[in-house]
Amino acid sequence: MIKKILFAAVLIISNLLAQTPYKTLTDVKDNLNGFTNSSVERKIDSLIVQMSLKEKIGQLIQIVGTPEYLETLIKEGSVGSILIGTGMPGKVNKLQRLAMESGAKIPLLFAHDVIHGYYTIYPVPLGEAASWNPETAKQDAHLAAMEAASQGTNWTFAPMVDIARDPRWGRITEGAGEDPFLGSVMAAARVEGFQGTDLSDLFSIAACAKHFVAYGAAQAGREYNTVDISERTLREIYLPPFKSAVDAGVASVMSAFNDLNGIPASANYHTLTEILKEKWNFRGLIISDFNSIGELISHGIASNKYDAAKEAFLAGVDVDMVGDTVDGNAYLPNLEKLVNRGVISTDKLNESVKRVLRIKFKLGLFEHPYVDTAFYKSHLITKNEREKIVRKSADESIVLLKNTNNLLPLKKDVRKIALIGPLADNESDPLGSWSAAGNPDNVITVLKGISGKVSPDTKINYIKGCDINDSDETGFPGAVEAAQNSDVAILVVGESRNMSGEAGSRVNLDLPGVQEKLVERVSEAGTPVVVVLMNGRPLTIDWIAENIPAVLETWFLGDQSGNAVADVLFGDYNPSGKLPVTFPRSVGQIPIFYNHMNTGRPAKPNDRFTSKYLDSPATPLFPFGYGLSYTTFIYKNIRLDKSEISSDDSLTASIDVTNSGNVKGEEVVQLYIHDRIRSVTPPVKELKGFQKILLNPGETKTIKFIITPAMLTFLDKNLKPVIEPGIFDIMIGGNSVDLLSTSFKINNNSK
Repeated sequence: MIKKILFAAVLIISNLLAQTPYKTLTDVKDNLNGFTNSSVERKIDSLIVQMSLKEKIGQLIQIVGTPEYLETLIKEGSVGSILIGTGMPGKVNKLQRLAMESGAKIPLLFAHDVIHGYYTIYPVPLGEAASWNPETAKQDAHLAAMEAASQGTNWTFAPMVDIARDPRWGRITEGAGEDPFLGSVMAAARVEGFQGTDLSDLFSIAACAKHFVAYGAAQAGREYNTVDISERTLREIYLPPFKSAVDAGVASVMSAFNDLNGIPASANYHTLTEILKEKWNFRGLIISDFNSIGELISHGIASNKYDAAKEAFLAGVDVDMVGDTVDGNAYLPNLEKLVNRGVISTDKLNESVKRVLRIKFKLGLFEHPYVDTAFYKSHLITKNEREKIVRKSADESIVLLKNTNNLLPLKKDVRKIALIGPLADNESDPLGSWSAAGNPDNVITVLKGISGKVSPDTKINYIKGCDINDSDETGFPGAVEAAQNSDVAILVVGESRNMSGEAGSRVNLDLPGVQEKLVERVSEAGTPVVVVLMNGRPLTIDWIAENIPAVLETWFLGDQSGNAVADVLFGDYNPSGKLPVTFPRSVGQIPIFYNHMNTGRPAKPNDRFTSKYLDSPATPLFPFGYGLSYTTFIYKNIRLDKSEISSDDSLTASIDVTNSGNVKGEEVVQLYIHDRIRSVTPPVKELKGFQKILLNPGETKTIKFIITPAMLTFLDKNLKPVIEPGIFDIMIGGNSVDLLSTSFKINNNSK
């Protein structure tokens, strides 16, 4: 018990203080050492020989909710896990007791979608990724795990590690954006946060990397839609974050809804077995997404659930997450038939059962199956401590997109503020999608945050102006009048929480309803205007970016939204966030991402016959990695310690970064590499490392990156990893566009 208390305290304190750079993916440790050990395997082998066929199949069944027939299934040994609601420790213990007193006495897994917090709600993962701080992601996941575990959840369907290059897709909000390197670092950090260094610790829960695989490449950004990409794109862009999660010891992986190049992801032997289980040696379990096995019928590759169960199981899906009723499950009524008919071998069935039992043993459920509510009551950190941590996370997630003439930060003794917009005093939407047991009553709105920040003499005139998504403009005159009578107007606009997340695809990424009209009208009042965006994805805000002097991207920040926004607006926190995804000028540019190929005819302003648009620049509105600060950073003296190396050698790239402003600030120093000539078309640049640093005014730090062979490797024409001789450009800067560059050569010789 002392170990658990010390572990929690040390982790929380160290994460609050740490400035941890992530330089390469090799820095991410395998925190579960391959996920197997001999003692656990012996226990599994001993148990499985005692189990009946029905009990084995039961381990591969997940029931959703607590229907009236659930207790009967548990007594029969026909269920291995339950997708449970929130705040149900008593129910969990009751059901667990039934399992431990029945048949083979195998404990149940209790799962829930703990995406960005349980009771305490943190920024949505896309916003959290904007911190470019994996320690923040790790810390948030750990505290979410603590709260979830205290209520009986021992398995979360997170992190979502899908790469998303199309912001029309609503689930972009659940991931880390468009880049496989940043996505891989965040995937590992979140897995380590949920699972800790020991799954049996009472503060740890099993993680699940989802959705395997390429779900983020859904055609037209439409939820559940088909995916058609090359094997190269699959391997180079969409698989790396999953590999990172596996290397970090993730306990489970979820198969996706989509089909991939004509094969549904939940029946794809190539991805589930050949890649995940065999090539990567993944020893955890694979669970379907909600009814994705039954949906193989709609995909058109199965005529009934018997065939669907066969296709999914033989492809590699271990556990069937049931549909709305027990009849919706494909495995429960059909696996026994498939085994008895010899379609599924006993050995293959046993392998899947072992994967489930492995997690249960690792979680320590056989020794401690019940929720120890007294332990959690006395050992969870206090609400005040959790609020401090979530506020820091929210601060770090905010991105300053524009700040003309240093309008921000505002002075706390400003006389009059017009606070306008449908999200300015909104308690529900800042929670974002998938907010578990989050309570709107715990949300600090922007109005509350600003009220607690400014001088008692400051007058705040709050006017809603309009709703998030309607055509009613009757509130405009009051908003304009409030702006005219104020020293500054702050407009808080954006999406509602249900406009992103699952089934939250949008074809139009403008501000919903008449919100942009509201911004335009208020801006005509002549008062300085600050726009605060709340949203779960990049929006097309071309007019705002052109005409409004100060713009903050705040995503959905969770419980401490208003305090964090006020921290940045009034300079108590100097914004350090950087965009984890490109902001397009218009939907017509989508998909748009920084690491594209150059084409044979790169864009030239005065040459019609080059790759560009007639009616819009081809460049993004705001590039990947972009974000401003209240100070300025100067990059100088990029250099390498070697000008030529062999293909198995390393070198060091260095650059001097100076805080040339008047306030302390954090900067994310980003490393990009470009292979000039190779046998397969190279991207124009690829993120290969970053470090988040803190500099005092006038301070200079020399930042170093070690360039390893792994960072220079690519897949050749045969999809084999190689390093080819040639010239490589090293680019370092504060975003993916504004970079200093140097180069080195790889010769034909190796050691």
